[in-house]
Amino acid sequence: MAKNTQPIAKRARALGISPAVMGYAKKHTNRNPGGQMRKKKSEYAQQLAEKQKVKFVYGIMERQFHTYYEKATRMPGRPGDNLLILVERRLDNVVYRLGFAATRREARQLVSHAHFTVNGKKVNIPSYLVKAGDVIAVAESSRSSVKFSKLTGEDAPVVLLPAWLDRAKGELKGTVTKLPVREDIDVPIEEHLIVELYSK
Repeated sequence: MAKNTQPIAKRARALGISPAVMGYAKKHTNRNPGGQMRKKKSEYAQQLAEKQKVKFVYGIMERQFHTYYEKATRMPGRPGDNLLILVERRLDNVVYRLGFAATRREARQLVSHAHFTVNGKKVNIPSYLVKAGDVIAVAESSRSSVKFSKLTGEDAPVVLLPAWLDRAKGELKGTVTKLPVREDIDVPIEEHLIVELYSK
């Protein structure tokens, strides 16, 4: 399985996004302190940067991203909105959003190692698209691990959930109460630029 091994802080700075979007609240870099002084980007460079942001934030490779875009154009509604909603529905992203992992990279690894179930069945495909009503839970065989035991009890961390997900504090399962809409996605993306890039 292909994976992105780029340095988080360095790449986030290059794309103009905060590492906090990736779940890395304390990461920073002192390299290239004058990086913001670069010359104005061309229209193509701006469009490409927006596409790279989505790929980087959600950990998607080029071929898979193109498949998502093709699917988004066939769905009713605006292709840019559809694209972001599709990647937001990925199981690894949902695991991250539910607070079962500190970052999307960690969530992808946990899903790949079959630590989660969807509606009672183990799923080890990070790109699995959840649907409204799906129940995502930590597998019974994984619940006793140190990683997940920290998420239960009175001392369990409080997670700020998006409006389309529900999880009771201290529980090792969450529910997709509805499909996300564009307003639910807080990643700073100008998706219309991606559509313009593919429309050329």
